[in-house]
Amino acid sequence: MLSSGLLRRSRGTTSLVRVLRDVPGGDLGTRPEPEPKPDPLTPIQWVIVVIAAIGFAFDSYELLMLPLIVRPALVELLHVAPTAREINDWVGFMFYLPAVAGGVFGLLGGYLTDLLGRRRVLVWSILLYAFSAFAAGLATSVEWLLFWRCCTFVGVCVEFVAAVAWLSELFPNPKQREAIVGYTQTLGSFGGIMVTAGYYLAVTYGHALPEVRGGHEAWRYTLMSGVIPAIPLIIIRPFLPDSPVWRAKKAAGTLKRPSFGELFQPQFRTTTIVTTTPAAMSAPLCQPRPPICSTVIRAPSSATPKRRMRRAAKSTPGFAFPSAATGLSAMPMRSAYRSVGPPR
Repeated sequence: MLSSGLLRRSRGTTSLVRVLRDVPGGDLGTRPEPEPKPDPLTPIQWVIVVIAAIGFAFDSYELLMLPLIVRPALVELLHVAPTAREINDWVGFMFYLPAVAGGVFGLLGGYLTDLLGRRRVLVWSILLYAFSAFAAGLATSVEWLLFWRCCTFVGVCVEFVAAVAWLSELFPNPKQREAIVGYTQTLGSFGGIMVTAGYYLAVTYGHALPEVRGGHEAWRYTLMSGVIPAIPLIIIRPFLPDSPVWRAKKAAGTLKRPSFGELFQPQFRTTTIVTTTPAAMSAPLCQPRPPICSTVIRAPSSATPKRRMRRAAKSTPGFAFPSAATGLSAMPMRSAYRSVGPPR
C-alpha cells in the first residue's frame, strides 16, 4: 500500500518536471539552446582582422619610441650638452603634452566615429599617426618635433576607439567577436619589441640609408619608420566595409551617443570601478622615465660610419623601461639615448 503510493507520487513528480520543462518560463526553465557555430572568416574579414592587428601593434610602437629617441633628438635640435637643464625641461614637455592631446582627442574620437563612421575615422586616424611620425623624423626644431608628436598621440588614441567599435560591430557572433577583439589587441604587446628592433636596425644600418637633414641619425630613422602601417592601409582601403550596425542606425535616425552616467548604472557600476581605478592609479607609475644623466658618445672621425655606430652601441649601458602598454615589466634597451655622428 505504501510502496504503491510512493510509486504514484514519483510518477506524478516526473510528469510535473516534464511539464515545467516544456512550458516557457517554468520554474525549472528550459534547457539553454547551444549558440550557433560562427561561420569561418571570409577573405575580407581576414583582411579586417590583419589591419586591426597592425593598427594595435603600431599604437604601442609609436608611443614607446619616445623614450628611445627623445634625448638624442633634443641634443641635436637644441644644440646643447646632453646634461643641460633644457634637456630635462623638454623631456617633460615631450611626455606630458602629447599625452594630454591624445586624451582630449580620444574622447572626441568616440563622437567622430558616430558622426562619420567607424571605418572612415579608423583609416584617417592611422594615416594621421603614420605620417605625423614620418614628419617628426624631419623636424628641424624642438617645437616642430613636439607638434608632430602631439599629432601622433591624437591619431593613436582616436584609432584605438574606432578600431574597437569597428571590430565589435562587424562580427555579430559573441564568441567570435570576443576572440577577434582580444587576439588583435594582444598584438599591441609586441609594439615594444618591434620598436626596440627598429631602433637597433636604425643604429646598426643607418649609415647605409639616405641622409636625413644632412646626417644618419638613428632617432630620425626610428621616427620615420612609423609610416609603415600606412602602406598596406592605402592599398586595401577601398575593400574595407563599414559597420553594418552603424549604417543601419544612421539610416534609421536612431543613432545617438550613450550618456557617460550609464557607466555607473547598477548593472555596470562594479565593473566600471574595478577596471578603471587600478588603471588610473598605476598609470603614472608605468610611464617610462629617461635617465637624467646621459652621455652622447661620439667616435673619432677616423672611424668608419658603421664602426662608429657599433662602437656607440657597445659603449652605452642598458636601461629598463617598465611599460604597461607592452605588457613587459622591464625591457633592457641597449644603446638608448645616444646620438651618433661626426664630431662637431
